[in-house]
Amino acid sequence: MKILKILLLVIVCVSIGYLSGMVTRDSINTWYPTLVKPIFNPPNWIFAPVWTLLYIMMGVAAGLVWTSNADEKIIQKALGFFAIQFGLNALWSYLFFGLHNPLLALVEIVLLWLMIFETYNQFRKINKIARFLFIPYLAWVSFATILNASIWWLNR
Repeated sequence: MKILKILLLVIVCVSIGYLSGMVTRDSINTWYPTLVKPIFNPPNWIFAPVWTLLYIMMGVAAGLVWTSNADEKIIQKALGFFAIQFGLNALWSYLFFGLHNPLLALVEIVLLWLMIFETYNQFRKINKIARFLFIPYLAWVSFATILNASIWWLNR
């Protein structure tokens, strides 16, 4: 049953990630190429595999927390922060690529980073592996925040 719950959360995370990525598809070929980007901007092809791996890791981490033997209130709190950060994750694509608004996306990604960090802290109390699975996500969103800020700055 534990593996099924973890698998369910992986499927949910990857599916929602895929759906939020649909917002970016048109803009990647139309609006995004018109932006001035910093020298450290990765090639477009790197984003899909990185995000897929991160969504899988998020799902496993949340599944490990969900199926842990910790106090139910602690688990609910941790998964509550997980849900908030995941919603913010999906919202960022809409703000940046859907609305073409790097400034609003920058404000939002800072909130996202804070929620990821708090989710990491909550997961740390429950499961060591779940905590470690969130470190690459936190690092990638740190990079994405710098990239978002740079794109906003260069195109203001």
